[in-house]
Amino acid sequence: MRGVRPGRAALVGGQDLTDGDGSRAEAPGRGRHRGRRRRGRKGEQTVVPEAEFTSYYGRPVLNQPAWQPLNIAGYFFLGGLAGAGSVLAAGAELTGRPVMARALKTSSAVAVAGSAAALIHDLGRPGRFVNMLRVFKPTSPMSVGSWLLSAYGPAAGVAALCDLRGTLPRVGRAATAGAALLGPSVATYTAVLAADTAVPGWHDGYRELPFVFVGSAATAASGMALAMSPTAENGPARSAALAGTALENAALKAMERRLGLVAEVYRDGPGGRWMRAAGALSAAGAAGAALLAGRSRVAAAASGLTLLAASACTRLGVFHAGLESSRDPKYTVLPQRARLRRHQAAGPDGTP
Repeated sequence: MRGVRPGRAALVGGQDLTDGDGSRAEAPGRGRHRGRRRRGRKGEQTVVPEAEFTSYYGRPVLNQPAWQPLNIAGYFFLGGLAGAGSVLAAGAELTGRPVMARALKTSSAVAVAGSAAALIHDLGRPGRFVNMLRVFKPTSPMSVGSWLLSAYGPAAGVAALCDLRGTLPRVGRAATAGAALLGPSVATYTAVLAADTAVPGWHDGYRELPFVFVGSAATAASGMALAMSPTAENGPARSAALAGTALENAALKAMERRLGLVAEVYRDGPGGRWMRAAGALSAAGAAGAALLAGRSRVAAAASGLTLLAASACTRLGVFHAGLESSRDPKYTVLPQRARLRRHQAAGPDGTP
C-alpha cells in the first residue's frame, strides 16, 4: 500500500485491523480456515473444514437483559409463593384447617404485593406498569401477566382481610376461591415470560421451565405452611412439599438433558452454584418434612424455612443461568448450527 501514514489506519469495531504499517492483521474473532484441494471427475473442489467458532470481534450476539437479579428473581419467587399458597389455602379451608388457611391467605397477599413491587421497581416508574394495562394482548406473556396480577392481587387481599377480621364470610370464601383459581397461572406465567425471550438458557427450556416453576412454587408454599401451622394441621403441607420437590428436580433433570450444551449454565458459574444450593436445601427440607415435621413444631418450622430458601435459590439459579447463556455467544450460535444440520439431514417428510 502506498501513502500509508502510521497511526491513521481506519478503526473497525474499535480496533486497528492493520499492523500499523498498512499490512493486513488477523482480525480478532475471525475463524481460521485450513483448506486443502482435491481433484475429482467433475472438476476441482475445495474441502474446507468448519471454522472454529468465535463471535464477531468478540462481542455478545444478544443484548444483555436489563433486569436486576434481586428484582426479577424476587418477582419470580414471590409470585410463585403467592399463587401456590392460595391453592393450599383453599384446600386447608375446605378440610377444616383454619390456622393454615389464615396463614397462607396472609402470606399470599403479602407475597403478591411484594412481587408487584419488585416488578415496578425494576421497571423504574409505577406508570409503566399502569401503561401495560391499557391493552390486553393474549400473545404477550407480559400483558397477560400484568392483568393476572391485577385480578389476583385484590382477590388475595380480600380473602386475607376477611379471614383476619372475621367479617363478610361469604365475600371471603368467594375471594378465596377466585384467588385459588388464578393461583396456578400466577405461579407459572413467569416461566412463560422468561421462555418467550431470546435468552438460550430460558428459551430453549420452554417445555420444562413451567414445571420447574410449578414445583418450586409448591415447595415455597408448603414451606410457608409448615413454618406457620401447628403440627395437627400440616399434613397436606408435608405432602405438597414432597410432591413439589420431586416435580422440580425431575423437571430440571429433563430440561438439562434436552438442553445439551446450554445446560452448562445450570451446572457451572453463578447459576450452577445457586442450583446446587437449591438441590441441597430442597432435599434437606423434604426429608425434614417427611420424617420430623409431623411430630415436632420446631422441626416443621425449620423444614419450612429450608424449603422457602430452596425455592428462592431455584429462582436465582434460573435467572443467573439465563444471564450467563446470553453473555457467551456459543450458547446462541452452536445450538442453531446443530438444529440446522439436523434439519438439512432430515428428509422431505421430516424423518432422517
